[in-house]
Amino acid sequence: MCLAIPARVEELLPDQMARVSVDGVGKIISVALVDDLAIGDYVVLHVGYALAKIDEEEAMATLALLREAAALGAQP
Repeated sequence: MCLAIPARVEELLPDQMARVSVDGVGKIISVALVDDLAIGDYVVLHVGYALAKIDEEEAMATLALLREAAALGAQP
């Protein structure tokens, strides 16, 4: 199963790359598919590529839902 997850842009890098944070976990991704990104923006991340920019409220709601689903899966 593949998921696209929200990530916060921490640093814009050369060659249309960026350092992002996914719930505190850092990763270098391509942002070639998304225009006008700034530090602090949220993107939808899928297999190393930012697919779209989303607002912070939507990102936080999605991350909360993913945490809730993970907690349900961890119960015996």
